[in-house]
Amino acid sequence: FVPSRDFLPRGSGIVTRRPLILQLIFSKTEYAEFLHCKSKKFTDFDEVRQEIEAETDRVTGTNKGISPVPINLRVYSPHVLNLTLIDLPGITKVPVGDQPQDIEFQIRDMILQFISRESSLILAVTPANMDLANSDALKMAKEVDPQGLRTIGVITKLDLMDEGTDARDVLENKLLPLRRGYIGVVNRSQKDIDGKKDIRAALAAERKFFLSHPAYRHMAERMGTPHLQRVLNQQLTNHIRETLPSLRSKLQSQLLSLEKEVEEYKNFRPDDPTRKTKALLQMVQQFGVDFEKRIEGSGDQVDTLELSGGARINRIFHERFPFELVKMEFDEKDLRREISYAIKNIHGVTGLFTPDLAFEAIVKKQVVKLKEPCLKCVDLVIQELINTVRQCTSKLGSYPRLREETERIVTTHIREREGKTKDQV
Repeated sequence: FVPSRDFLPRGSGIVTRRPLILQLIFSKTEYAEFLHCKSKKFTDFDEVRQEIEAETDRVTGTNKGISPVPINLRVYSPHVLNLTLIDLPGITKVPVGDQPQDIEFQIRDMILQFISRESSLILAVTPANMDLANSDALKMAKEVDPQGLRTIGVITKLDLMDEGTDARDVLENKLLPLRRGYIGVVNRSQKDIDGKKDIRAALAAERKFFLSHPAYRHMAERMGTPHLQRVLNQQLTNHIRETLPSLRSKLQSQLLSLEKEVEEYKNFRPDDPTRKTKALLQMVQQFGVDFEKRIEGSGDQVDTLELSGGARINRIFHERFPFELVKMEFDEKDLRREISYAIKNIHGVTGLFTPDLAFEAIVKKQVVKLKEPCLKCVDLVIQELINTVRQCTSKLGSYPRLREETERIVTTHIREREGKTKDQV
């Protein structure tokens, strides 16, 4: 974007391996400065390129690794419009060099961090010699901007299309329409760069290409890098004007909440016992809330590896306990014989009617068989409750004594209730 200035690294493979935040600032003198070496002013733009490459390697290594930590570069010049651009890595599919196996997802996440912001405009760059429907840039832009309200399409490599084909439908915004449309550009080839072809000559060649091409001649005034520069500045100005009111109200609400927080800190005394008590109560309350949520099944941390808390207790009641009951041995012949003996023994000599004692004697013997599975069920539930207590006190890890005390008190209470529960059973 800076006339006759060439400072962004180019080459084969993945060249941009860290986001580059480029701030163009209108100024009477021309120089550049990096945030990581603010004291130095660069006037030679070849040095700027070398510094970008060196700073990239410092963080990512020399073997194609990537990093989401941005490089901040400011360019002051009388030839620029005030503009902030963020140059992001291109999406790569296959890891090379030191790149991790999930390189594609790492780059996607990095790009989404920047383009998801409602206040940013997205420059979706797509080469003309590939099918627009397969464009990764347009696909990702559509994910965060489905209406295409803040996406500007940039079509490159128009000079490399097969003879007899053109991108007229795309550039006329007919194929995949965007609210802000598409702009075609023709950049220098790697051969031009290696041959030190300067940017002015490249811009003249680009203009000549659009004016002489039969498919683009009628829209030559709306094509090319200088037009893209003007459109970007104009659209960004309009975009800022549109987003400013909501940004202002957001900042005001943030300011109010910060002022409120500042007020609280004004009267802050680190040794104030009321603050300690308040902090302690909040932690204990949080423990109570977490415990309840784990039992109810609406916790903020859902275990995806095994059943825990309320779900496990539910399983004990509905699967484990019935299974234990079914396991009980029961022989009808023996039971009939027992009933017969019980009735005869209780009749004794008189034997006029069967008293309740016979029924009670038999039933008691059968009910006793339920005792063991029931008590076992109580033990399993108690164990799960104690496990849940331990999980909930993990948030108190910074305060080992408080954690220990909380666990001890709650566990003791559970054990007391265990005794009463077993008596009841």
